[in-house]
Amino acid sequence: MVHGFASVWRVSLGCVAALGLSSGAAAAVPERIDFTRHVQPILAEHCAHCHGLDAESRQGGLRLDLRDAVLAGGDSGAAAIVVGKPAESELVRRIHATDPDEIMPPPHENKPLTPEKMAILEAWITQGAEYAGHWAFMPPTKTPPPSIAGAAHPIDAFVRANLAAERLAPAPPADDATLCRRLWLDLVGLPPAPADLEAFARDGYEKTVEKLLASERYGEKWARPWLDVARYSDTNGYEKDLERQMWAWRDWVITALNHDMPYDQFVVEQLAGDLLPHATQEQVIATGFLRNSMVNEEGAIIPEEFRMVEMFDRVDCLGKAVMGLTTGCAQCHTHKFDPLSHTEYFGIFAFFNDTHEAQSHVYTRADLQKLADIRTR
Repeated sequence: MVHGFASVWRVSLGCVAALGLSSGAAAAVPERIDFTRHVQPILAEHCAHCHGLDAESRQGGLRLDLRDAVLAGGDSGAAAIVVGKPAESELVRRIHATDPDEIMPPPHENKPLTPEKMAILEAWITQGAEYAGHWAFMPPTKTPPPSIAGAAHPIDAFVRANLAAERLAPAPPADDATLCRRLWLDLVGLPPAPADLEAFARDGYEKTVEKLLASERYGEKWARPWLDVARYSDTNGYEKDLERQMWAWRDWVITALNHDMPYDQFVVEQLAGDLLPHATQEQVIATGFLRNSMVNEEGAIIPEEFRMVEMFDRVDCLGKAVMGLTTGCAQCHTHKFDPLSHTEYFGIFAFFNDTHEAQSHVYTRADLQKLADIRTR
């Protein structure tokens, strides 16, 4: 593999030299080009405005954020990139052009490419012009654990392999009390009592794990990260910061984790539980995820203005908590890095923009029974 990298490196340097780039530019080229780290920032800064995701502002019919589009070319029909051949690639010809009508980016954009960036693009084309999708949409792949003698668990195999690469020896096994304490703090967030230490010594590791996973404290501990990304609060924020009753949704999250609710159901009920056929009160409570926005109750506010603020907050929370995307930029313009257009942003916005209430109300079991009796009568 090292020899392969060296060959690619020599080809890249040859290409750089043939195109008259300085040795300094050549030195700035990484040995192996990574699209996300090295190429995408260049395309985003210098090319995306005219050749990106947004079809309305795209020039010449050329799109540079997708490999198939690059290889197909724009309105001219010529491929922007000839894989492995930067000297024959239209993209390379245009970034080195001297004619103001030919050079890219155009002079009026005032975003000229540096020799170092040109060298990176050329080396990238030489190495195959591979693209990488947005990390949030890449399915996880299972990596087989290294074959390490004495590894009791696949995780141990990975850890021991890395330790060996760093010429480090693993720490000695923890004693029972330390291991028990680690388990308790990790799974339920509480330290074990003396009786729990005795139970660990008697029952062993596996039974202790099963007991802690079955504990109600498990859901309380692991609900906290989700409550954080969903901006959970028991007050409204803004200048009055009045109390509000959000504990019913908090308890729904805890219960969902304790009952090992499938993740797809967990998300669907929080985004649209009230729209499900014959929605239960629990499914309505789940939509509290959308109602954690700050609520402004100051007397002089313009209600519609702050309803819009809440709507933007909901889209932002959906992006960060569920999609792995920052949506805020696309509120004003098509995103350069995340694959979200300005139009798509307001499509998401429109999905949530169907209600005027900032808060919703739920009932106790006694209230629900009373309502059922009234409806029956």
